Amino acid sequence: MKILVIDDDKSVRYMLKEICDFAGWKAIVCANGREGIKIFSNDQIDLVLVDFHMPEMDGLTTVGKIRDLNKEVPILVLTVDESQETANRFLSQGATDFALKPIKAPDLISRIRLHKQFIEVIKTREEVFVTKGISQTTITQVSTFLQSRECSCPISEIIEALGLSYPTIYRCLIHLIQQNKVDKVISYQKLGRPKNLYKWI
Repeated sequence: MKILVIDDDKSVRYMLKEICDFAGWKAIVCANGREGIKIFSNDQIDLVLVDFHMPEMDGLTTVGKIRDLNKEVPILVLTVDESQETANRFLSQGATDFALKPIKAPDLISRIRLHKQFIEVIKTREEVFVTKGISQTTITQVSTFLQSRECSCPISEIIEALGLSYPTIYRCLIHLIQQNKVDKVISYQKLGRPKNLYKWI
C-alpha cells in the first residue's frame, strides 16, 4: 500500500513515515500541496494524508484538487481543528476521514487499515467485473435503466436504449440476477418461443 503524506512540518513528515514503515506501508512524503498534487498525478497512490494548514496551498484546496484527479482514493485530513464547520468544508471538497493532531500512532494505523480494507473490497469487485467482462459503468447503466422502468422489458429494449452489444448486456443481466437485484420473467407468447423479460427487484 502506497501512502502520500503532505505536511509542511518536517518532524510530522518523519513521524508519519515511521508509522507507515512500522505498519508495512510505503510512504512518499512532501512539504506542500503543489508538490503533493504533482506526485499524485505521476504515481499510483492508494491513500493520502494531508495537513490542513500549509503555505503555498492549504489542505482544503489540496483535497479538492486531488479529488478532481481521483474520485475514489481515500483522503485523510490531519488537523488540530475539531470544529464541525471545518469538517464540513473538507467533506464538501472530498475528504473521507480526519485524524486529530497530535497524531497518535494506534489511532492513525487503525483508520488507515479500515480504509485499506475498503480499498481491497473495491478492487475485488473491479476484478470480478473484469473477469466477467463487465465494467462498473455498464452495471450502473443497466441498473439505472431497469430502475426507471415500471414494467419488465426484453433484452432487445435495453440494447436499443443503451447502445451496447447483446453479449455485454446479457452478461450484465446474469450478474445482476446472481446479485438478486434483477428478476427474469418468462413471457409465453401466443406464437413463437417464450420471451425472457427483465425487471428490477
